[in-house]
Amino acid sequence: MLVDLSVLISETMPVYPGDPQTKIEQKGDIQKDGFEDHYLCIGTHTGTHIDAPRHMVTNGKGIDQFPLETFTGRGVYIKVDNKRFDLQDIMTTDIREGDIVLFHTGMSDRFTDPDYFEDYPTLPKELADYLVQKKVKMVGVDTCSVDHEKFVIHKMLLQNDILIIENLTNLTVLKDTQFTVYAFPLKLNIDGSPTRVIAEITE
Repeated sequence: MLVDLSVLISETMPVYPGDPQTKIEQKGDIQKDGFEDHYLCIGTHTGTHIDAPRHMVTNGKGIDQFPLETFTGRGVYIKVDNKRFDLQDIMTTDIREGDIVLFHTGMSDRFTDPDYFEDYPTLPKELADYLVQKKVKMVGVDTCSVDHEKFVIHKMLLQNDILIIENLTNLTVLKDTQFTVYAFPLKLNIDGSPTRVIAEITE
């Protein structure tokens, strides 16, 4: 069973404050031109996307510099209740080197609400330290960011080549399952990329 963990890209989708709005323009019309095509202008951190080290780390790697194996792996689902990351509880979860850890806060249900980009839970420093020690591949959240300005958590993860997936959705389907994550970004020599993130439930 495949589960789409990505939000729909549209001109009306919300964007992080200060980021450019998404623009989609039809350039070819079947009746007039014999074909349909569109011009798409989208920020690298709009919608469901992956942050590469270059996003926050001077001379960090671009998204194209990671091997394909980075973007797929064993998934780990962790529920975050009441906007609180409980490190002691998380440490009882089976997290292995190379895993892709997805945190379900429930914020994706409020993706279009004004406070989605303001009132969201963030990863504690101790949790980021723990994930670095576990050598996970990627950390995903159903929020707009893993932290607030100064972006300490971003830098902690990205400096260790742990990629960050933001604005995930549909994570509730993954509860009590075993699954593999597929999250392949566009091949861009820049700081990140919009990404279609898929989970394949195996049990």
